Amino acid sequence: MNALPDYFYDVNMISVTFRLFLAVLFGGVIGLERGATKHPAGFRTHILVCVGAALAMLTNQYISESFSSGAIDPSRMGAQVITGVGFLGVGTILVTGGHKIKGLTTAAGLWASACIGLALGIGFYSGALIAAILVFASLTILKRFESYIYDLARVMDIYVELASLPALKEYRKFVEEQGFLIQSSYLNKTGTPASGGVGFHMSVRIPKKISHTAAIELLSNYENIHLIEEM
Repeated sequence: MNALPDYFYDVNMISVTFRLFLAVLFGGVIGLERGATKHPAGFRTHILVCVGAALAMLTNQYISESFSSGAIDPSRMGAQVITGVGFLGVGTILVTGGHKIKGLTTAAGLWASACIGLALGIGFYSGALIAAILVFASLTILKRFESYIYDLARVMDIYVELASLPALKEYRKFVEEQGFLIQSSYLNKTGTPASGGVGFHMSVRIPKKISHTAAIELLSNYENIHLIEEM
């Protein structure tokens, strides 16, 4: 059943304004969280994506109702929007020198904003509202929960840059002396580190009652190390 009066589901000045306003609101809420944490696509980008998707769906509904008596599939333009936003999201994904991938959550947030905009554009208000709440909760509340669970994990993937290749053998010995178990390791052969040394990936099991932050600090106490970060 429709929770709002029928004119909110037809294409008219009131419904168009209402849907686009909600697109600005929902997209902006999601974008604020991304922008506040200094991610590539922030407040305005998410608003533009959400509003654009809503307008595309509104245009599709308008064409379907006004010119073809329902002969046009109203989901066709929405499918093109989802594909297009996928290419936009790729631009937010970065791979660092240590092969650490950043921007996936931002790309997913853009895609989700587009889907929310499509739902608003066709008048699926309840679905858009619930989705916006869940997406925002995933980016804020669940982020803390995710960090807490990951910090309990005893296995860490670490990227290290050392001064030279001979220092690698000594560093592996240093790691084991600190009580860490190296489960796997390999050299970074796809690019030269900015430090001019060698890049090294390793998967280690950390001792009990040591947090990931403390582990990084402990493993960074080596004279020939240039960079260390968790993957």
